[in-house]
Amino acid sequence: MRCLVASLPGLLLAAALPAIASPGIPGKAPLLIEDVTVLDLERDTRERGRDVLIVDGRIARIARQIEAPDGARVIDAEGHFLLPGLAEMHAHIPGADNPDFRDRVLFLYLAAGVTTARGMLGEASHLALRDDAASYQLLSPRIYTSGPSLNGRSVDGAARAVSMVTAQHEAGYDFVKLHPGLSRAEYDAMATTADKLRIPFAGHVSLDVGLDRALAASQASIDHLDGYLQALVPPGTTYPDAANGFFGARLAALADPARIPKLAQATAAAGVWNVPTQTLIENVALPVSPDTLAARPEMKFMPAATVDSWRRSKASFLAGSDYDEDLAKRFVDLRRQLILALHEAGAGLLLGSDAPQVFNVPGFAAHRELAALVDAGLTPREALLTATVNPAAFFGARNTFGAVREGLEADLLLLTADPTADIGNIAKIEAVIARGRWLSREFIDETLEGLARP
Repeated sequence: MRCLVASLPGLLLAAALPAIASPGIPGKAPLLIEDVTVLDLERDTRERGRDVLIVDGRIARIARQIEAPDGARVIDAEGHFLLPGLAEMHAHIPGADNPDFRDRVLFLYLAAGVTTARGMLGEASHLALRDDAASYQLLSPRIYTSGPSLNGRSVDGAARAVSMVTAQHEAGYDFVKLHPGLSRAEYDAMATTADKLRIPFAGHVSLDVGLDRALAASQASIDHLDGYLQALVPPGTTYPDAANGFFGARLAALADPARIPKLAQATAAAGVWNVPTQTLIENVALPVSPDTLAARPEMKFMPAATVDSWRRSKASFLAGSDYDEDLAKRFVDLRRQLILALHEAGAGLLLGSDAPQVFNVPGFAAHRELAALVDAGLTPREALLTATVNPAAFFGARNTFGAVREGLEADLLLLTADPTADIGNIAKIEAVIARGRWLSREFIDETLEGLARP
């Protein structure tokens, strides 16, 4: 198998799109949700018949009966389920050069219940965007953003790594994003500087760095399970450099599954989180027809030219002389084993889909990622933890979001069915509440209708 992701056109989409046609951004009036079942995902409990009062964007009170304050919007939620909004921990946010598409992407996240997004390829405009989202001048999830990535092209020595990290810290970015191509010396200089400045670093594991060093450096998160396939190959095994392409997919034939538990335990001991982006991997690697992927209902929210390019690239990939269906399936299965082993070892997992890329539509892809985690062996509740409680813990923000609890910001998801019983129920959205703003099903559908292609 070869590295498909780098060759797919339009991965971060620069097509000009019309502005969102919506009925207006909802206001922030007091909100009383009556007679709802509150899901406590961490404790695995259901509190039935609860009223939840939201004032000034925060959960003010949870009780059996609450009198509605003057001017409050009252929602009868009998038979519905309330849980924290989701966090997309490997999101891509378009830049200032395409504001219409940027706003579209941010709304698509919200429409699917994603109320927090960690932008994994930032730019200067994202700092102001983060502030606008926080003050709700923009219809958007809460944003955490990196700066421009450190990679084999942007970094040409240890001194450059130091200067980039220092500049991004001074600019106010939330973390440093790593892409492949860093030398060991560059990585070490980056890590030393980032630790000194107390700015996290996250992303890929460069080949010259390797998984052991990334764990020893306490990299905040490893994304895509990068570096793990190489670490599964027994020491002393030789293979061509080309086998490292697409996250080591071709190394699946050499990988020893018996090494998985030790790697999972080492990851847990290091306190390093993982963002598997499993749905991205499965979209690319598995022998699924490109027409089948392109026919997913959410594709209507992407430019036709982009979906067509994804279809052509996938068709070419499957027809390539180096594509091995059995090896691709083994690669995906090894990753599923890794995900489950990391979870069982107590190594933190975070939900991320790498949208909008390779048949992953923002927001909708988060639902598919949850299903992929369940396919790997997590229960629906455990999968939901990767998108709620775990991100809040990762950011040190458990007093801000990630649960339905008094005092927290009201980033919530109201569903018509219990997602802990069936992860597919995560798509049965009656409303999204973004820091206290009520986005009804009617509002979401009307806005989506304005975004859809005919």
